Amino acid sequence: MKKTIVLTGGGSAGHVTVNAALIPKLLDGNWDIHYFGSIDGIEKQIISTFEQVQYHAISTGKLRRYADWNNVKDPFKVVKGSFEAYAKMKQLKPNVIFSKGGFVSVPVVVAGRMRKVPVIIHESDITPGLANRIAIPFSTKVCTTFPETCEHVTIEKAEYVGAIVREELLEGDAGTGRAICRFAKGKPVLFIMGGSLGAKSVNQAVRDNLPALLKKFHVVHISGKGQLDDSINDAGYKQFEFVNEELPHLMAMADVVISRAGSNSIFEFLSLRKPMLLVPLPKGSSRGDQILNARSFADRGFCEVLDDAEVRTEAFVHKINDLHEKRNDYVNNMLSSDAIGSTNRLVQMIERYKR
Repeated sequence: MKKTIVLTGGGSAGHVTVNAALIPKLLDGNWDIHYFGSIDGIEKQIISTFEQVQYHAISTGKLRRYADWNNVKDPFKVVKGSFEAYAKMKQLKPNVIFSKGGFVSVPVVVAGRMRKVPVIIHESDITPGLANRIAIPFSTKVCTTFPETCEHVTIEKAEYVGAIVREELLEGDAGTGRAICRFAKGKPVLFIMGGSLGAKSVNQAVRDNLPALLKKFHVVHISGKGQLDDSINDAGYKQFEFVNEELPHLMAMADVVISRAGSNSIFEFLSLRKPMLLVPLPKGSSRGDQILNARSFADRGFCEVLDDAEVRTEAFVHKINDLHEKRNDYVNNMLSSDAIGSTNRLVQMIERYKR
């Protein structure tokens, strides 16, 4: 008998990647998979690559920490989305819900509780995000990426599983990456990724210092949606707004990485043993979770950290060069890490808690 699962999560690529890693395993396990996401979010774009997964768009509101007129309207969208999700679940009769978080997940988790469907939540950061803090009381189990997160969740619900990384990322080919970017051999590759929504300060720092960087590196730059600079055509510099199928190959050829400190991304780089310069989102632009993530990685010798306020200073290029010179030390530290979890273990948990 086929089992039915509802996956949810969105708003950024980081709230979809674990679901994307799970989907092949769930299909192998004879699960009927339905994805609940927003009408036009990035999750729809990513999940559309899985032909066997049915996507259901629901209404959702963004959860903001700052004053905005939409804060008055969006709770009504969440309520509307909860009833939409409830109606769809009444038809689908799912055995379990797996939520990766993000604002789109809240109405789905609430509807699941209303339908008495077991809900498993995955939290990537050290401290739960706002959406997951709202959703956790409605959950059956909370999977954590960092062991420290268990201190912030009811002990009966929390279970440390480690980071879940998409298996296809481990299958990238550096030669294919160089062919995509038209990079000749001979120079190390600097890989910059600011997240699916981009990182304007990092993007600008890279472009301001591009002549200096190109003297030593080939540079591949994933700038984020709407943040390409078509005026730059320097040899050895390749920019993308967003990548999907090419990503494993681009990551495979990287010698060092510059990134924000979102949990999913940094654990992917850890799994590939890529020395990192992390530029976490500052507290004024976030709840400070990336600062904690970066600090945890720095304490374990996996990365260098640069404050966002310093990214437009001389420290930027200095940190990159220093990271490259000491790259073997960082790789050795990462080789001894056991922080990468098992997708199979997560699937077993889903099986265990299904109704």
